[in-house]
Order: sequence, then C-alpha cells, then structure tokens
Amino acid sequence: MSSSEQADKYALHAAAREGKLSAVESLLNADPKSSQRKDDDGRLPIHWAASSNQQAIVLLLSEQKTFDPDVEDDSGWTPLMIAASVKDGEAIVDILLQRGADVNQKNSNGQASLSQPKTALHFVASKNNLEVARKLFANKPAISARVRDKRGQYPLHRAAAVGSTPMVKLLLEHNSPLNATDNAGYTALHHAVAEGHGDTAIALLKAGAETDKRDSDGYLALDLAPDKEVRKYIEREAENEGIEL
Repeated sequence: MSSSEQADKYALHAAAREGKLSAVESLLNADPKSSQRKDDDGRLPIHWAASSNQQAIVLLLSEQKTFDPDVEDDSGWTPLMIAASVKDGEAIVDILLQRGADVNQKNSNGQASLSQPKTALHFVASKNNLEVARKLFANKPAISARVRDKRGQYPLHRAAAVGSTPMVKLLLEHNSPLNATDNAGYTALHHAVAEGHGDTAIALLKAGAETDKRDSDGYLALDLAPDKEVRKYIEREAENEGIEL
C-alpha cells in the first residue's frame, strides 16, 4: 500500500486525533465502517479522539450505530481508560459512561493470559485525577477499588506512590484494602514513605496502616524514608496524632 493510499485509509483516525470535526463528519458520511477500522497502531478513531481529548469528536463517534464503548486497542486500552488518563478528560469520561462503558473492564495489555490486569482506577490514581475517580465511584455499578494489577498493586498503592492524600482518602472510603502488599512486599505506606510523601504517610497511619509489615527485603516502611528530614517529619506528626511507630 502506498503512503497516499494508507493516508486515505486512515484519514478518519488522523482527523479524530487532530480534532478536525468537519472532516470527521464528512469521512463518516462517506464510509461509516471506517470508525471500526484499526490503524497500524492498533487503534480505532475513538481511541485517538479520547487520547487527544477531542470531546466533540468522541460524542460524534459515540453516536454511531456500531459504537462499542468498551472496545480495546491492541494494547488493551479502552476509550474510558484512555480518557481517565488524560488531563481534563472528565467530559469525555462522562460521555463514555453515558454510553454504558464498563468501569470495571480490565486492561490486559493485549494478552488474555495475563492475570490481575489494571482497571481505569489504576490509571486515575496514578494521574491523580480526583474528579474522574469520583465519577467512577458514583457510576452504577461503581468501580471497584479492590482489583490488583500484574504488579500486585491496588489503586491505593499508586495513589500513595504519587503522594495524593485526597485520592488515598477517597479510595479508603470506597473499601480499598489498606495493608495489602504488592509483589515487592510494599504496602501503600511503604510507597508513600519511599517517595518522601510524609503527609500521605500520616494519612495512611491515621487510617490504621500497620507499621510492622516488612517488604520482601525485610524493610519496614519507615526504613525507606529517602532522608532524615522525611523520617523526622513522619515521626513528629505521628507522635502528635498519638500514633505509635
């Protein structure tokens, strides 16, 4: 296939990615089936529109008769997972939820044999998209905070690692395991301390995080403090809260 033929074949994908609404409308009218065609990156136009935060184009594509809100690209990403990972992607998340997107669908990285894959909440927690997380929990059915990824991590581990105290609190409010360990033996507290997020560590301690759990190398969470100042801060604040370390 020549480069010009390939460009024609995937013109809808390019228009969706670049936010060219009128071009998308024309291309859909000329060839409705093109919305269901994967390009060389294994993506449909809806995946590109979601990743580029093109709200009007996502809305238009979602109105097609053959639209599947849970369709995966070749990496296992659904439009909802992509939108949940994009800054200011709340409007697109709303559209996809209204179209019936499955909030608990798991990303398998294109390999059905992988166990414990991610859900949209893992991406949301990693990106600290608090408003999107609230939307996913408000959905019926609500998203689960009790799904591990292939590293054995719950969304809480990710939220702790990026130091998002509000996300940590939200996840705990929605029944996230607090003291579970990942494949490296890290609890959420280990992650928070290791990354130097003292405030998040204190929030976890106030919620009842266990301080006597050791990781796979035998380290307690407090042993992983990146410097003396972080450790002193956690010790001081824990003492103020009446928490014994």
